[in-house]
Amino acid sequence: MDTSLFLYNKEGKVIYVLVYVDDILLTGNDSDLVKCLVQHLNEKFALKVLGSLHYFLGFEVIRSVTGLHLNQTKYAQDLLTRAKMVDAKPCTTSFATSSRLTLDDSPAFDDPSLYRSIVGALQYLTLSRPDIAFSVNKLSQFLQKPTLTHWQACKSVLKYIKGTMSFGLQFISRSMLQLNCFSDADWASSLHDRRSTTGYCLFLGPNLIQWSSKKQNVVALSSTEA
Repeated sequence: MDTSLFLYNKEGKVIYVLVYVDDILLTGNDSDLVKCLVQHLNEKFALKVLGSLHYFLGFEVIRSVTGLHLNQTKYAQDLLTRAKMVDAKPCTTSFATSSRLTLDDSPAFDDPSLYRSIVGALQYLTLSRPDIAFSVNKLSQFLQKPTLTHWQACKSVLKYIKGTMSFGLQFISRSMLQLNCFSDADWASSLHDRRSTTGYCLFLGPNLIQWSSKKQNVVALSSTEA
Protein backbone atom coordinates (compact mmCIF):
# COMPACT_ATOMS: atom_id res chain seq x y z
CA MET A 1 0.00 0.00 0.00
CA ASP A 2 1.40 3.42 -0.88
CA THR A 3 1.28 6.45 1.39
CA SER A 4 0.67 10.11 0.54
CA LEU A 5 2.68 12.98 2.00
CA PHE A 6 2.36 16.72 1.38
CA LEU A 7 5.36 19.05 1.34
CA TYR A 8 5.78 22.73 0.52
CA ASN A 9 8.66 24.40 -1.31
CA LYS A 10 10.03 27.90 -0.65
CA GLU A 11 7.30 29.51 -2.78
CA GLY A 12 4.57 27.78 -0.81
CA LYS A 13 3.71 25.41 -3.63
CA VAL A 14 2.41 22.02 -2.57
CA ILE A 15 4.57 19.04 -3.54
CA TYR A 16 2.73 15.74 -3.60
CA VAL A 17 4.97 12.77 -2.82
CA LEU A 18 4.11 9.12 -3.37
CA VAL A 19 6.17 6.86 -1.13
CA TYR A 20 6.90 3.21 -1.96
CA VAL A 21 8.12 0.65 0.56
CA ASP A 22 11.40 -0.05 -1.20
CA ASP A 23 14.76 1.53 -1.96
CA ILE A 24 14.38 5.11 -3.14
CA LEU A 25 16.74 7.62 -4.72
CA LEU A 26 16.32 11.35 -4.09
CA THR A 27 18.06 13.99 -6.16
CA GLY A 28 17.59 17.62 -7.11
CA ASN A 29 19.33 20.96 -7.61
CA ASP A 30 18.10 22.30 -4.25
CA SER A 31 19.95 20.50 -1.44
CA ASP A 32 17.86 22.21 1.27
CA LEU A 33 14.64 20.92 -0.27
CA VAL A 34 16.06 17.41 -0.53
CA LYS A 35 17.07 17.50 3.16
CA CYS A 36 13.61 18.78 4.08
CA LEU A 37 12.01 15.92 2.19
CA VAL A 38 14.19 13.37 3.97
CA GLN A 39 13.29 14.87 7.35
CA HIS A 40 9.56 14.73 6.61
CA LEU A 41 9.83 11.13 5.45
CA ASN A 42 11.82 10.21 8.54
CA GLU A 43 9.01 11.56 10.75
CA LYS A 44 6.60 9.01 9.28
CA PHE A 45 8.85 6.07 8.36
CA ALA A 46 11.98 4.41 9.68
CA LEU A 47 14.64 5.50 7.19
CA LYS A 48 18.23 4.52 6.65
CA VAL A 49 20.05 7.28 4.77
CA LEU A 50 23.05 5.83 2.92
CA GLY A 51 24.58 9.13 1.86
CA SER A 52 25.86 9.94 -1.62
CA LEU A 53 24.90 7.57 -4.39
CA HIS A 54 27.39 4.83 -5.25
CA TYR A 55 25.34 1.78 -6.21
CA PHE A 56 21.62 1.52 -6.94
CA LEU A 57 19.56 -1.23 -8.64
CA GLY A 58 22.55 -2.64 -10.49
CA PHE A 59 23.98 0.77 -11.45
CA GLU A 60 27.36 1.95 -10.20
CA VAL A 61 28.03 5.70 -10.00
CA ILE A 62 31.63 6.91 -10.21
CA ARG A 63 32.31 10.59 -9.56
CA SER A 64 35.25 12.47 -11.05
CA VAL A 65 36.29 16.07 -11.68
CA THR A 66 34.62 15.91 -15.10
CA GLY A 67 31.24 14.54 -13.98
CA LEU A 68 29.55 11.19 -13.37
CA HIS A 69 30.18 7.82 -14.95
CA LEU A 70 27.25 5.40 -14.83
CA ASN A 71 27.84 1.71 -15.51
CA GLN A 72 26.47 -1.76 -14.71
CA THR A 73 29.76 -3.62 -14.37
CA LYS A 74 28.69 -5.85 -11.46
CA TYR A 75 25.37 -6.61 -13.13
CA ALA A 76 27.20 -7.56 -16.35
CA GLN A 77 29.57 -9.80 -14.37
CA ASP A 78 26.63 -11.57 -12.75
CA LEU A 79 25.05 -12.00 -16.18
CA LEU A 80 28.19 -13.65 -17.55
CA THR A 81 28.24 -15.97 -14.54
CA ARG A 82 24.63 -16.98 -15.13
CA ALA A 83 25.37 -17.71 -18.78
CA LYS A 84 28.59 -19.59 -17.85
CA MET A 85 30.58 -17.17 -20.00
CA VAL A 86 32.95 -15.79 -17.35
CA ASP A 87 35.95 -17.47 -18.97
CA ALA A 88 34.86 -16.72 -22.54
CA LYS A 89 37.32 -15.02 -24.86
CA PRO A 90 36.31 -11.35 -25.18
CA CYS A 91 35.77 -9.75 -28.57
CA THR A 92 35.75 -6.14 -29.70
CA THR A 93 32.37 -6.19 -31.47
CA SER A 94 29.01 -7.88 -30.99
CA PHE A 95 27.50 -9.69 -33.96
CA ALA A 96 27.63 -7.74 -37.21
CA THR A 97 24.79 -5.40 -38.10
CA SER A 98 24.68 -7.17 -41.47
CA SER A 99 23.82 -10.49 -39.81
CA ARG A 100 20.43 -11.66 -41.03
CA LEU A 101 18.85 -13.80 -38.34
CA THR A 102 15.70 -15.66 -39.38
CA LEU A 103 13.07 -17.76 -37.64
CA ASP A 104 14.25 -21.13 -38.96
CA ASP A 105 17.93 -20.61 -39.74
CA SER A 106 19.08 -23.66 -37.74
CA PRO A 107 17.81 -26.39 -35.36
CA ALA A 108 15.93 -25.24 -32.26
CA PHE A 109 17.99 -24.35 -29.19
CA ASP A 110 17.52 -27.02 -26.51
CA ASP A 111 17.17 -24.55 -23.61
CA PRO A 112 14.82 -21.75 -24.73
CA SER A 113 14.25 -20.64 -21.10
CA LEU A 114 17.95 -19.85 -20.79
CA TYR A 115 17.87 -17.84 -24.00
CA ARG A 116 14.85 -15.83 -22.82
CA SER A 117 16.42 -15.23 -19.41
CA ILE A 118 19.72 -13.99 -20.84
CA VAL A 119 18.10 -11.76 -23.46
CA GLY A 120 15.77 -10.32 -20.84
CA ALA A 121 18.78 -9.50 -18.66
CA LEU A 122 20.51 -7.92 -21.65
CA GLN A 123 17.53 -5.65 -22.14
CA TYR A 124 18.11 -4.22 -18.65
CA LEU A 125 21.80 -3.79 -19.45
CA THR A 126 20.92 -1.55 -22.39
CA LEU A 127 19.86 1.11 -19.86
CA SER A 128 23.54 2.06 -19.61
CA ARG A 129 24.84 0.39 -22.78
CA PRO A 130 23.38 1.97 -25.93
CA ASP A 131 26.12 0.24 -27.90
CA ILE A 132 24.30 -3.10 -27.57
CA ALA A 133 20.75 -1.78 -28.13
CA PHE A 134 20.64 -2.87 -31.79
CA SER A 135 21.96 -6.38 -31.09
CA VAL A 136 19.63 -6.95 -28.13
CA ASN A 137 16.66 -5.73 -30.15
CA LYS A 138 17.46 -8.31 -32.82
CA LEU A 139 17.82 -11.11 -30.29
CA SER A 140 14.53 -10.14 -28.65
CA GLN A 141 12.65 -10.87 -31.86
CA PHE A 142 13.23 -14.63 -31.46
CA LEU A 143 12.17 -15.26 -27.86
CA GLN A 144 9.30 -17.53 -28.83
CA LYS A 145 11.39 -20.12 -30.66
CA PRO A 146 15.17 -19.52 -30.44
CA THR A 147 17.53 -21.54 -32.61
CA LEU A 148 21.17 -22.52 -32.23
CA THR A 149 22.14 -19.61 -34.49
CA HIS A 150 20.24 -17.20 -32.27
CA TRP A 151 22.04 -18.57 -29.21
CA GLN A 152 25.42 -18.20 -30.91
CA ALA A 153 24.54 -14.58 -31.73
CA CYS A 154 23.59 -14.07 -28.07
CA LYS A 155 26.93 -15.51 -26.97
CA SER A 156 28.70 -13.09 -29.33
CA VAL A 157 27.05 -10.19 -27.51
CA LEU A 158 28.13 -11.66 -24.15
CA LYS A 159 31.73 -11.98 -25.41
CA TYR A 160 31.61 -8.33 -26.46
CA ILE A 161 30.35 -7.39 -22.99
CA LYS A 162 33.21 -9.41 -21.47
CA GLY A 163 35.67 -7.16 -23.28
CA THR A 164 33.86 -3.92 -22.44
CA MET A 165 32.83 -4.40 -18.82
CA SER A 166 33.57 -0.82 -17.76
CA PHE A 167 31.61 0.82 -20.59
CA GLY A 168 28.76 3.08 -19.54
CA LEU A 169 27.35 6.59 -19.71
CA GLN A 170 29.34 9.74 -18.97
CA PHE A 171 27.46 12.79 -17.70
CA ILE A 172 29.32 16.11 -17.87
CA SER A 173 28.17 19.40 -16.38
CA ARG A 174 27.66 22.11 -18.99
CA SER A 175 25.91 25.47 -18.93
CA MET A 176 24.74 25.08 -22.54
CA LEU A 177 22.09 22.34 -22.66
CA GLN A 178 21.05 22.22 -26.29
CA LEU A 179 19.02 19.24 -27.46
CA ASN A 180 20.39 17.29 -30.43
CA CYS A 181 18.75 14.24 -31.93
CA PHE A 182 20.19 11.83 -34.51
CA SER A 183 18.13 9.15 -36.22
CA ASP A 184 18.39 6.63 -39.03
CA ALA A 185 16.60 3.58 -40.39
CA ASP A 186 17.39 0.66 -42.64
CA TRP A 187 14.88 -0.68 -45.13
CA ALA A 188 13.19 -4.07 -44.92
CA SER A 189 16.04 -5.66 -42.95
CA SER A 190 13.82 -8.39 -41.51
CA LEU A 191 13.75 -11.38 -43.84
CA HIS A 192 10.66 -12.68 -42.06
CA ASP A 193 8.20 -9.77 -42.38
CA ARG A 194 10.21 -7.17 -44.39
CA ARG A 195 9.86 -4.57 -41.66
CA SER A 196 12.56 -1.94 -41.13
CA THR A 197 14.51 -0.98 -38.02
CA THR A 198 14.64 2.56 -36.63
CA GLY A 199 17.38 3.90 -34.38
CA TYR A 200 17.83 7.25 -32.67
CA CYS A 201 19.82 8.93 -29.92
CA LEU A 202 19.07 12.16 -28.06
CA PHE A 203 21.72 14.37 -26.46
CA LEU A 204 21.22 17.10 -23.85
CA GLY A 205 24.40 19.10 -24.27
CA PRO A 206 27.20 16.50 -24.42
CA ASN A 207 25.16 13.92 -22.48
CA LEU A 208 23.31 11.03 -24.06
CA ILE A 209 19.92 10.86 -22.30
CA GLN A 210 17.73 8.68 -24.54
CA TRP A 211 18.18 6.13 -27.31
CA SER A 212 16.34 3.33 -29.05
CA SER A 213 16.69 0.61 -31.67
CA LYS A 214 13.33 -0.84 -32.62
CA LYS A 215 11.63 -2.68 -35.45
CA GLN A 216 8.96 -0.56 -37.12
CA ASN A 217 5.30 -1.50 -36.68
CA VAL A 218 4.40 -1.42 -40.37
CA VAL A 219 6.08 -2.41 -43.63
CA ALA A 220 7.70 0.56 -45.38
CA LEU A 221 7.30 0.54 -49.16
CA SER A 222 10.49 2.49 -49.81
CA SER A 223 13.71 3.57 -48.08
CA THR A 224 12.33 7.11 -47.93
CA GLU A 225 9.22 5.93 -46.10
CA ALA A 226 11.40 3.86 -43.74
